Amino acid sequence: MIKQNLVALLCSTLALTACAKTTTEPTKEPLNKPSQATTQDPNLQKKINGLLEKTKREFILVKGGSFMMGDFGAQHSEDGLPYDGDGDATPLHKVTLSDYKLSATKATYADFDIYTAATNQKSIGVFDDFSKVDRIPEVAAGVNWQQARDYCQWLGKQLNLKMDLPTEAQWEYAARNRGQMIMYPTNNGKLENGKNIWSFDQRNKITSKYKAVEVVPLLKQFPPTQMGFYDMITDNYEWMLDWYSSEYYNKSPEHNPQGPKSGTKKVVRSTYPDDGQNIKMSGGLTISRHALYPIADPEDLEYYKNSKYKDSIDLNKNNSVRCAENL
Repeated sequence: MIKQNLVALLCSTLALTACAKTTTEPTKEPLNKPSQATTQDPNLQKKINGLLEKTKREFILVKGGSFMMGDFGAQHSEDGLPYDGDGDATPLHKVTLSDYKLSATKATYADFDIYTAATNQKSIGVFDDFSKVDRIPEVAAGVNWQQARDYCQWLGKQLNLKMDLPTEAQWEYAARNRGQMIMYPTNNGKLENGKNIWSFDQRNKITSKYKAVEVVPLLKQFPPTQMGFYDMITDNYEWMLDWYSSEYYNKSPEHNPQGPKSGTKKVVRSTYPDDGQNIKMSGGLTISRHALYPIADPEDLEYYKNSKYKDSIDLNKNNSVRCAENL
């Protein structure tokens, strides 16, 4: 591929990072716990209260039950062939989940700005002149796995709820409307360009509207799934609690699976911000599994370490979070 400019180079590199699925030696989960919220500033406290109310309001109850998790193509497709070409969504296996709640939306930069201010942390994202135009308050926030989990657990502590990242079993069960054989997490289980997913032209118009450098993961622009979940099919990957293993489905327990005990990469679901035509060709299924390093790909970190553009690079820009509550 000919890289005509810097943006194309960066996007290409990030796309390759997102698609990688190999695992090596297990690593420990990173530790970087935020401090407690401060409430001395009345304006900040008002924003915190608003975020907490929004969090409670956007939770959707998902009644537990049993379903066959994984690639159901052999049982459902007309030709009896698998839907997913990667092969890590097999075998089809029975999973039984307890009741839980899942947020209707992904967290935005506006949400994270309240959280980081409340916990005396540095704001997430990149703020140089080249990148700050992409840091739009109402779009899906780009965060690493630890930041995502800390955010959910902090909200849970404020609300006295058992909040965390969803497991990939919880995410898939919800995306499939409680485990039905639904291919795409849209309002009708299908892809209809311009109606329930972005068209190429719509993506370009939004990018131009915000004068952004890269594709804008703007949320809640299309109808939700039948259960009420927005943007499960695109507008940033979503971090799962689970470590990733391509072989995990061979040994997954039936009841409330949590993923392998250790690993190198974490599972992500959903997709990079894209249009319906591209998503149909890769990774947009309810069963599609992806994997990313919890912080960032070590090779990418090394590549950009000495680059004059290193302060303009956010390797987690297209990785976001949708919190869960375990009941």
